[in-house]
Amino acid sequence: MNATPPQQLPAVSVIMPVLNEERHLRSSVQHILEQEYAGEMEVVIALGPSSDRTDEIAAELVAENAANERARVLTVPNPTGRTPAALNAAIKASRHPVVVRVDGHGMLSADYIATAVRLLEETGAQNVGGIMHAEGENAWEDAVAAAMTSRIGVGNASFHTGGEAGPADTVYLGVFRREALEQQGGYNEEFIRAQDWELNFRIREAGGQVWFSPELRVQYRPRPSVRALARQYKDYGRWRHVVARYHSGSINLRYLAPPTAVCAIAAGTVVGALVTPWGFAVPAGYLAAIAAGSVPAGRNLPLKARAQIPVALATMHMSWGWGFLTSPRSLAKKVIASRRPAVTAPRPAAAAAE
Repeated sequence: MNATPPQQLPAVSVIMPVLNEERHLRSSVQHILEQEYAGEMEVVIALGPSSDRTDEIAAELVAENAANERARVLTVPNPTGRTPAALNAAIKASRHPVVVRVDGHGMLSADYIATAVRLLEETGAQNVGGIMHAEGENAWEDAVAAAMTSRIGVGNASFHTGGEAGPADTVYLGVFRREALEQQGGYNEEFIRAQDWELNFRIREAGGQVWFSPELRVQYRPRPSVRALARQYKDYGRWRHVVARYHSGSINLRYLAPPTAVCAIAAGTVVGALVTPWGFAVPAGYLAAIAAGSVPAGRNLPLKARAQIPVALATMHMSWGWGFLTSPRSLAKKVIASRRPAVTAPRPAAAAAE
């Protein structure tokens, strides 16, 4: 527990963009309300146009916590259903100096908020974040979780695989100082995906710090089917290419690996079918690589889950790569046209005179 007296702890607003989250919403909110944090809290749920029982569950949570003086729950509408619009609506409706982003399928560790508040104070950062700890509830989700936390699945991304604490380009979700969000005008709503990266880019460009710490862990529930996982990773790849065009210095070999693999496998298959069977060595080599890589990734998992890890890896790689390759320039142009300059806080008059 944080040793700071409760009256000195900053109040915290937890903002949640939610769409079709009937499966996990109640549990996610419970993980927030049960935080080992003695300061005041509120949970602001931004409701998109869900087609399941999400709105009903949210209304139940509001009613159940109406008398909870320490941690109220409220909802705001997000008619667009878009994540950045939901986040901005929730920020506007919230009121506390520390703002914690949580998704409707994220489960905070018990000391997450207390640790994040401490790190904000210790580091002076404008945003702190940690590890996206994927954890499944069945064999397929366990396979996806193993793929998402392995280097063969996601490379050296510290918020997936862990790493040392320190400054970072971006972090998973994030715990912000409100003044940093207000200074930058919130999220850019043209970024349907990668809105975290873009906001953190502006925070860093303005001289602020984004801090990664493995002390912060959020349980993440993977997508429940191959189709849903493919759609998710196609969107990731599509928007990563938008980011690369938005900020040319942000691309690296890790991001180029999936589109390179897609091109190589397609070329090898064509050559194998039309020219020489040796062309099939490329897709065969890829399949052998992910099969071998799935062995350490699936350590300690049941056989049914281990057997599905290569499917999860291939789905992630190929969908990400295809999304990257097919990302339209027109989308990047639209996003670039909406570019917001980073806003630097004015220096106090006394400091400016020194």
